[in-house]
Amino acid sequence: MKVSDILKVKGKALFTCRPEEALRGAVQTMAENDLGSVVVMDRGTLAGMLTFREVIEALHRGGGSLGERRVDEVMRPVNLTISPDTDVMELRRVMIDTHVRYVPVVREGVLEGVLSLYDVAKAVLEEQSFENRMLKAYIRDWPEPEPVRG
Repeated sequence: MKVSDILKVKGKALFTCRPEEALRGAVQTMAENDLGSVVVMDRGTLAGMLTFREVIEALHRGGGSLGERRVDEVMRPVNLTISPDTDVMELRRVMIDTHVRYVPVVREGVLEGVLSLYDVAKAVLEEQSFENRMLKAYIRDWPEPEPVRG
């Protein structure tokens, strides 16, 4: 299974914010849309990711308040992107090895979506469940051996 297969099911809806935007507004977008991350775009270019991890760290540093912080003060730069042609098992390994929960999907410099560890886990589970059902059906329909004549 490829990353593009997950995006077909998930869809390519993206929630973005600008680096100079108030962090409070980005957090509101995340909360209202049940998101763990938003993509930070600067003049059409992928500038970073803002995830719940960075928001929690900002709250901790601010004594429970976001104050007047801007997104670019707390976002993380994008150190990892993937292609839609990336194998999902490879993506899973990379996400686990790097402790990254959200990865932008980029083709030829164009952002096509973001996959979360949840998206990957769900896709792998569905694929394995399908294969399991097919194997059980195959075993159930296993032909009886022909008697040996002698």
